[in-house]
Amino acid sequence: MTAAPLPEASPALRTREFWALIGYAVVLGVFGAVVALVFVGAITFGGRWYDDADPGWLGGHWWWVAVAAASGVAVGLARRLTRLPWTTPGLFDDLQTGHVDTKLVPGIAAVSLVSLIGGASLGPEKALGSMGGGAGTWLARRRTLSTADARANTLAGFAGAYGGLFSSTVIVVMLIMEVARPGGQRFTKALATQIVASSVSFGVYFAIAGAVFLGEYTLPAYGFEDWHLLAAIPLGLVAAVLVTVLAGFVRGATMLFDRMQVPDIVKSVLGGVIFGVVGVVLPLTMFSGADQLKTMLGGVGLGSGLLVAVLVAKMLTFAVSQAGGFVGGPIFPALFIGGTAGLVVHQVIPGVPLGLAFSCLLAAVPGAMATAPFAMVLMTAFLTQVGALQTAPVLIAVVTAFLAMESVKFLLARRRQAGAAATPADPPDQN
Repeated sequence: MTAAPLPEASPALRTREFWALIGYAVVLGVFGAVVALVFVGAITFGGRWYDDADPGWLGGHWWWVAVAAASGVAVGLARRLTRLPWTTPGLFDDLQTGHVDTKLVPGIAAVSLVSLIGGASLGPEKALGSMGGGAGTWLARRRTLSTADARANTLAGFAGAYGGLFSSTVIVVMLIMEVARPGGQRFTKALATQIVASSVSFGVYFAIAGAVFLGEYTLPAYGFEDWHLLAAIPLGLVAAVLVTVLAGFVRGATMLFDRMQVPDIVKSVLGGVIFGVVGVVLPLTMFSGADQLKTMLGGVGLGSGLLVAVLVAKMLTFAVSQAGGFVGGPIFPALFIGGTAGLVVHQVIPGVPLGLAFSCLLAAVPGAMATAPFAMVLMTAFLTQVGALQTAPVLIAVVTAFLAMESVKFLLARRRQAGAAATPADPPDQN
């Protein structure tokens, strides 16, 4: 009896260039872990001024407005010193192109640092991704890598930056692969280098800071029932509505700030004053929302009116932070918005288990913004430690939200096309 032949390895694995990429991935993993430790540590230390906040109405202090306004001044000065353009590529844009403009990285890192210390409603993932991905792009240019290898190296840089932050190689690799979607032989290279970079990063980060992302949100246990699968559909639609409203806030704030005929630094100060005042009235809207969401889950006496106000105010402060020139990522604020919406759903409809509503919307809101449904399900499972059966409704909610948003985009595109077709052409010049 002869043994079955082993499957041959991909040709991409049998080249010197592939193993060079693996070596670069190790370097990028170490670099990403160090950068994440320093950046997150600086944000944590600088944001201690918020520690004495009361989660209720008017639980903040009015001197917070001065801190937020000062952060606006710092943002404006940092932008001017680093010559950072007012508009820069977003996190998902960089992932999809597999390229980071290295000239923008110092400005993004500096502006994001003062933005997050000042309490802007943004997350650290934009700056960390720019630094890690930028290092990958810079290294690829220095080593004169091919276009495909350079893209894989950039994505490995992102993985190195996120390996420690998200405390899970699986989440990091899934998120990047779903958003970037490398095809063909690029898939093998991108997958292998991201696994190496994120694993090295996680190992270094965990040895120093421990796991900072797992089991963040403790939910009451609940048994899985069949009707949870059906309930996930309206929860996904709720997420799509929330993301649509959020997009409206962002568009409105952007248009308003763009129309202001004032220096950019004045816009940043105004943005800081706005989210600072909102923070005094509703302290839970400050910062990325990661710690604030834990407060809400453990809070006693947080009524539905307060939760709804926090939900709407968080969308406002996120939009104002972006429109005012502050720099940060959308994932952490989206998690906060989704989790808060889950708390509201449970309070309005007590028959819906808190764990079901919270976990579904925690994943579905960011899932409606990014084409990474499996990564969002995994992230929610890691964050809440829900059981395997409980992840089935979460996936349904994420897919429902994503399809709903895609249908809205399709209808809007059709409407614009119909409007363009109905517009009469300019008459020919008779001269």
